[in-house]
Amino acid sequence: MRSFYHRCENTLFGMGNPLLDISAVVDKDFLDKFGLKLNDQILAEDKHKALFEEIVKRNKVEYHAGGSTQNSVKIAQWMIQKPQKVATFFGCIGADQFGEILKEKAAEAHVDAHYYEQNVEPTGTCAACITGDNRFMGSVSAGPFVANLAAANCYKKEQHLDLDSNWELVKKAKVYYIAGFFLTVSPESIMKVAKHASDNNKIFCMNLSAPFISQFFKEPLMEVMPYVDILFGNETEAATFAKELGFETDDIAEIANKTQNLPKENTKRQRVVVFTQGKEDTVATVGDEVTMFPVLDIDQNDIVDTNGAGDAFVGGFLSALVQEQALEECIRAGHYAANVIIRRVGCTFPERPDFH
Repeated sequence: MRSFYHRCENTLFGMGNPLLDISAVVDKDFLDKFGLKLNDQILAEDKHKALFEEIVKRNKVEYHAGGSTQNSVKIAQWMIQKPQKVATFFGCIGADQFGEILKEKAAEAHVDAHYYEQNVEPTGTCAACITGDNRFMGSVSAGPFVANLAAANCYKKEQHLDLDSNWELVKKAKVYYIAGFFLTVSPESIMKVAKHASDNNKIFCMNLSAPFISQFFKEPLMEVMPYVDILFGNETEAATFAKELGFETDDIAEIANKTQNLPKENTKRQRVVVFTQGKEDTVATVGDEVTMFPVLDIDQNDIVDTNGAGDAFVGGFLSALVQEQALEECIRAGHYAANVIIRRVGCTFPERPDFH
């Protein structure tokens, strides 16, 4: 079994915004107090600062290691199971209690997290306020979600990535994944990792992450694009990206094709573009062709929370990629992982996967 040798520690490297996910069942009064609506997904403003302390005080909370990239590498590790610590993760946290909990949770997920700790900002958090309505009415989201990036915004390349011991971990990896959200924090860190991957013919993966990344961080995004071997996104992000680049089409397959053909540094690898479309077929470039991959069927009543679906898809995909599986198999693993995650609240999963 050839792939077994490539399933070793630190084969997969992720870097991003680590958040401690705090989920709790709250009542309508709590939402009203902080001016939250059911399906909100927002960044915390000043008026939400007290929310994070209050949700912990008032409710029985669950903690998970979160943030987009960390979710994906955590799911990749879960899909692989053994050995542990296949995934390395870098990001910035605060030297505080939430930071300590985040370290514990990452360790429980068997991710080899090496955080840059600083005292200026507290550890980033994301509160998932679950209400009776969306727990039991079969609604397709468990919100609102309020994220406070805080320390995640403070990552410093020269204080962390450039340290010899940390850079050695980067060099150990064969596959790299960074969500587009990190372009708002440290584009210079992304460029350093992307160039290393390209120069050494390793696989560098990125995600469009959200429409605002293409709109407001287009310059750093396009600077790193020539180094991207595999690009992920959903249909909304793909459409915004196409519009920003003047592709003059809203056909997702055509956008994938045009994105594949953007300039590329490492010509030994043809870029692969993978766009998910919720319950519709996943669109991916296979060679010069664009192929549709149907997702797994699921009864709409079984869907609890679709928020982690994109991160889960990437995690499943990466788990097969580090084992040198074919693209079709990577997508199948991605669909499986997403199908598991959307049946649960938050980016959580059973003890082991049932994937063959």
